[in-house]
Amino acid sequence: MAQRRNAGSNDIVEVRSNKKSTGNFFEDYQMTIIGAAAALIILFGIYLAYQYLYKAPREKAASEQIFKAEQQFFKDSFALALEAPGAGYDGFLDIIDNYGGTKTANLAKYYAGISYLNLGRFEDAVSYLSSHRESGNVTPITKYGALGDAYSELGNFDKALNAYGIATSGDVDVLTPYYLHKLGILAQRQGKKDQAAKAFNRIKTDFAASDEAADASKYLGMLK
Repeated sequence: MAQRRNAGSNDIVEVRSNKKSTGNFFEDYQMTIIGAAAALIILFGIYLAYQYLYKAPREKAASEQIFKAEQQFFKDSFALALEAPGAGYDGFLDIIDNYGGTKTANLAKYYAGISYLNLGRFEDAVSYLSSHRESGNVTPITKYGALGDAYSELGNFDKALNAYGIATSGDVDVLTPYYLHKLGILAQRQGKKDQAAKAFNRIKTDFAASDEAADASKYLGMLK
C-alpha cells in the first residue's frame, strides 16, 4: 500500500511539474506569441486592403478600358487595337503597361500577340504570347497554335513543332484537328515522317468528322 501511495504522489508531483512548465512557457514567450499574432492580423489586413482598395479598382478600370480595343481586334483592325482604338480608350499595349498584374492586362498580352502575328511582326508575337498566362480549354490551344505559326514564320521549326504539339495535347473539336493538320504538314516537310503520320492518324481516328480528315488520308498516302 505504501508503494502505491508513493507512486500516486509521484504522479501528482509530475502533473504539477508539467503544469508549471507549461505555465512558464507561456509566461516566458508571452510577448513573442502576442507579437506573432499581431503580425498575422496586420498582414491579413494588408492583404484585404490590397485586394479591395487597390487590385479590385484596377481590375475594374482595366476591364472598362479594353472594351474598344477588343472591338477593333474583332474587326481585324489590329494596329488600331494595339495602340489607338479610339474614343479615348487604351490600346492593348497601354493596358499592359498601365494595369500590369491584372487579369485584363494578361488578356491584353494574348490579344497583342495575335495582333502582331496578323501584322507580320512575328518576334513581337512570340514575345507577347510567351508572356501570357493561359487558362481554360480554348485559349491554351489558340495561344500555342499562334506561337507555332509565329515560330514557323521565323524559321524556328523545332519550336514551331513543339508549340503545335502543346496546342494539340487536348481534344477540342475544330481547333485540335486544325492544328494537328499544321503539325503534320510541318513535320512532313522537316522529314519527320513518324511525327507527321501520328498527327494525321489522330485526325482520322479522333476527328473523323472534321474538315481535315479527308486531307489526312491523302497525306498519309504521301508518307508511304
